[in-house]
Amino acid sequence: MDYQTLRVKSDAGICVITLNRPEVMNALSKQMRAELTHALKFIPDGARVLVLTGEGRAFCSGQDLGSGGNATQIDLERTLREEYEPMLHAIYNAPVPVIAAVNGVAAGAGANLALAADVVIAAESASFVQAFSRIGLIPDAGGTYFLPRQIGFARAMGAMLFAEKISAKQAADWGMIWESVPDADFAATWQARAAVLAQGPTIAYRNIRRAVRASLSNSLDGQLALEARLQSETGKTRDFQEGVLAFLDKRPPQFEGR
Repeated sequence: MDYQTLRVKSDAGICVITLNRPEVMNALSKQMRAELTHALKFIPDGARVLVLTGEGRAFCSGQDLGSGGNATQIDLERTLREEYEPMLHAIYNAPVPVIAAVNGVAAGAGANLALAADVVIAAESASFVQAFSRIGLIPDAGGTYFLPRQIGFARAMGAMLFAEKISAKQAADWGMIWESVPDADFAATWQARAAVLAQGPTIAYRNIRRAVRASLSNSLDGQLALEARLQSETGKTRDFQEGVLAFLDKRPPQFEGR
């Protein structure tokens, strides 16, 4: 499918979706939300990792307030339920690991789009800002779910109330993202990380994601039972057999993702 607001490229098991409205800092228009949801749901066959990044100097500046008429007349609940929720679910429930490669500012819904990914890698010049209170709104696009779980209640509350910019380095120090890397190394770093996941045990990765997410609401007994069930499933894969053989042979494993 040809997209007007995105670029989608898939090679060597890595599918890269680039938000491509640099003239408005990749702001999320209605069309972009629809196209991104579609692209996330229909990733190319053979993709074993998904990378979401932005074109130009921004990752995503959030909701496009300059298109679609008077922003104050938008039905916010309908927009969130019908357009944002499917997009966020498509990231969260993707069949493969998702990396957000944050190349620049990630603001408002754009910040929370990144935080929905499994791993966030940011250039040092990038930043994150929960900008909603600046225009008299509350954080949405999953921000009130993701942020307290990643950095704790106190920091999440401060970030949302004051709407101050959080640098990539500070975000990494707080545990909001996986890592902040020098701008000169940014592309090579996320590409190398994506390559590792693309060559890894895909089913094990899927079950790691399921187990870690469930742990946020499970009891100990419930989590132990889930671990046992998922480990049984993972232990039946060819990748597990290959991993053991490679360990015994003292060689790198050649995982096939099955």
